[in-house]
Amino acid sequence: MSIDQKTKQSKAKSKGAKEKIKNAAANASKKKSESLASKPTKKIAKKAPAKKTKSKTQYAESIQDLVVENSSPKIKLVNGKKPVILQVLPELQSGGVERGTIEIAKAGKNLGYEMLVTSSGGKMVQQLEEAHIKHITLPLASKNPFKIIRNIGLLKDLIKEHNVDIVHARSRAPAWSAYFAAKKTKCHFITTFHGTYSYGSIFKKMYNSIMTKGEIVIAISDFIRNHMVNDYRINPEKIRVIPRGVDLDQFTKEKVHKIRIINMDAHFHIELDMPVILLPARFTRWKGHEFLIEALAAIKDESFVCIFAGYDKKHESYHRELENMVKAKGLFQKVRMIGNVTDMPALYSLSDIVVSASTNPEAFGRITIEAQAMEKLVIATNHGGSVETIRDGETGWLVEPGDVDGLTKALREALKLGKKSHDLITSQARKNIEDNFSMDNMAAKTFAVYDEILNMGQIIPSKRRKTKP
Repeated sequence: MSIDQKTKQSKAKSKGAKEKIKNAAANASKKKSESLASKPTKKIAKKAPAKKTKSKTQYAESIQDLVVENSSPKIKLVNGKKPVILQVLPELQSGGVERGTIEIAKAGKNLGYEMLVTSSGGKMVQQLEEAHIKHITLPLASKNPFKIIRNIGLLKDLIKEHNVDIVHARSRAPAWSAYFAAKKTKCHFITTFHGTYSYGSIFKKMYNSIMTKGEIVIAISDFIRNHMVNDYRINPEKIRVIPRGVDLDQFTKEKVHKIRIINMDAHFHIELDMPVILLPARFTRWKGHEFLIEALAAIKDESFVCIFAGYDKKHESYHRELENMVKAKGLFQKVRMIGNVTDMPALYSLSDIVVSASTNPEAFGRITIEAQAMEKLVIATNHGGSVETIRDGETGWLVEPGDVDGLTKALREALKLGKKSHDLITSQARKNIEDNFSMDNMAAKTFAVYDEILNMGQIIPSKRRKTKP
């Protein structure tokens, strides 16, 4: 069945659907996206009336409403003071884990928590400083066992100095230090299991297992929950599934001023007179750059430009390998590799089709929800978290990993999609994110976990399952 047929069916089904009230962001009327055929007008279109931005008070109230909906009490004092939450991660350079950390820190501050973040630093620290959230620089990016042991003492001192109530670890190496520091200070310890964390030996699996040691363990998708239960035999009662969320005040197409788009075009020299295909991912092999290049080679007769945007500092040789492949496939004029981009809403705005081509399952896949929020056509591989965020044929396309013919077909269909079907898919995609994957929703569920920990007063038993479900 073609995408046009599927979207007609979907439209008929959705006429009577009730509006869910899970997104607290104010909704304004959306402009219809122009078809790919009217490209130049869409790219540099006049700015639509801005949607009203929530004040800090309104934002905090919206989160509190969702916390109540999630059956958790509102913030309460701990020993006569505001709860202090310390998030721990290796660095703040780029990536979904880092953005999620910052979003939770901002949401907590608006709610009245005292939020702290510790890492080895990075350019995203500025976002915390602008929000007046304290960042403490510690050498947490190292996997050196001696440094991990040394960091236990540093974190213990930090916990005592700031009277921390909950340590929230988001990555393995610093989680080991944080676990023992929390134990020594009798501080609550929780983790977020962000990935599948490959292992080829019992020692690597043991290293990964620290992410299951939290009193409560947050899984970012059902895929990750099942992975933890089946591979690490974690007690399912400890797991809370909290999908990642999008800041809908930031990732809304009407709020991206045309100047930001023009500046990005001027900086990276991206043609705006043809469809733009975007693969935003760090330059590592499993993100599927080669897979997409093979598909692009099969449609090089079409008019398009493709952008590879992502962090490549530790993968220079792979970057050069991709450049050679692009040349060999005759795509030198059609593929641009522009490195890391901080203004993602602007990058999405000048794109038409966003691809997540990962050949290994994404633990969640933040790109797919950000692109849907920006009302873009999204194509992703049919495994991992993408299966949970995209409804195939309704909010985007799912293709089998490594299936070049399938990806080629989806790209051609997206490039030739009529305006009516285009607008229906992108509007359904936006509503999917508003209903299920907003940052308000993620924050409310996360703070419900914090409240649960503070209220229970004892550690959840870390017993293993005896049998698989």
